[in-house]
Amino acid sequence: MKTVILDTNIFMAISEFKLDVFAEIDNSLDFKYELRILDKTIDELEKIISEQRGKYRTAAKLALAILKKKEIKKIKTPSGNVDDLLVNLSKKPDILVATQDLGLKRRLSKPYITIRQKRKFVLVW
Repeated sequence: MKTVILDTNIFMAISEFKLDVFAEIDNSLDFKYELRILDKTIDELEKIISEQRGKYRTAAKLALAILKKKEIKKIKTPSGNVDDLLVNLSKKPDILVATQDLGLKRRLSKPYITIRQKRKFVLVW
């Protein structure tokens, strides 16, 4: 079974693109997986809520509410930059990272998951 770690901007896409992230990932992957989130990603969403206004704050609030409802399990991580943590985790063969962040995608070990055409998830090899 693979572990799919969802990056902060995937949750922001829920509001921006009006996507059901969970259904789309399920439709895109033909193998067993479990969804996880880094504890630092939750910290990033909470920081957006406290520091931003408008659509970003609304998107982060929605993301946290969905995370609680879906009961996505957290991965405890050491202190450090979230992108660096994701890059290191992506080197493990049983872990996939789902992200929209272009800079992060360039650094990740393939495969990873991303959104294409603002409406579907794809596995990039």
